[in-house]
Amino acid sequence: MSHRRTISFLTWMVIVLGVVASGIGLFSGEGAENEGSHPIFTTIRGEQIELYGSGIYKNDSLSAAAQAIAQDGVTLVLGIPLLLVSLLLSLRGTIRGRLLLAGALGYFTYTYASYSFLAMYNDLFLVYVLLFSGSLFAFILVFRSVEREGVLMKTKLPGKSIGFILLLIAFLIIMLWLGRIAGGWRNGTAPALLEHYTTLVIQALDLAVLLPLMVLTGALLVRRQSYGYLLAPVVLVKAATLLTSISSMMIGMLRAGVHVSMVELILFPIFNLAVIWCLILLLRNAQEPAPPASPLPIE
Repeated sequence: MSHRRTISFLTWMVIVLGVVASGIGLFSGEGAENEGSHPIFTTIRGEQIELYGSGIYKNDSLSAAAQAIAQDGVTLVLGIPLLLVSLLLSLRGTIRGRLLLAGALGYFTYTYASYSFLAMYNDLFLVYVLLFSGSLFAFILVFRSVEREGVLMKTKLPGKSIGFILLLIAFLIIMLWLGRIAGGWRNGTAPALLEHYTTLVIQALDLAVLLPLMVLTGALLVRRQSYGYLLAPVVLVKAATLLTSISSMMIGMLRAGVHVSMVELILFPIFNLAVIWCLILLLRNAQEPAPPASPLPIE
């Protein structure tokens, strides 16, 4: 089977299953906020946690369910259309389409990795795993196809400025997550907002994968290295969709009456706008190969 067909098959699978997972997540617990009470669960650390108590996220905490529902909304309204449009553009052979597709698949990989490892077990577990696996392998194939042809940028692209922005965002998020972890050390307790979950999955994914990749990309852009131009659009598409989800999550948490750090409430929307601006600059300055690139290469 050709890579083109494999990528198309995997991406369509992600689109269909993504609609199912995000649709159920978004609407299965509808009306739970108005019930006035949520089950109380005592954790192994003796903390009292308010559970959502309804729908697919009934066993998740009120805070985590509010975040998941907000992210489902972003996935359904933004992520799925972006994935569909970028797939169609990539099949036409455009480099911008492939860059967008790689970034969109990166968003789905990260999102459903976190759902697979973090969300309390529910009937969608295998759907989460399929979404995680399908988007991961489709991302690898798309990224390889872009890597082989390379990415050319116009000379007017402010690569250094974009690199410094990525480094700044990565540094601030690293400090934010380390501060949350260190807070637990100082108090001799679990980190804040761990609730009844076993570990900090999001922070682990960010500190182990996403943030080092952002630092590497920023450093390559500052040094004007060509591989930075390959990584930058992928990192920025993924960061833009992810930060949009985080901003939506915080709104969802506020609506549910969950406390949100003022620092996070200010920083993440600013990061979101900065990343979207950088992404627009990159896509506007990306040059299509000449002669036009063939659709996703066949091997």
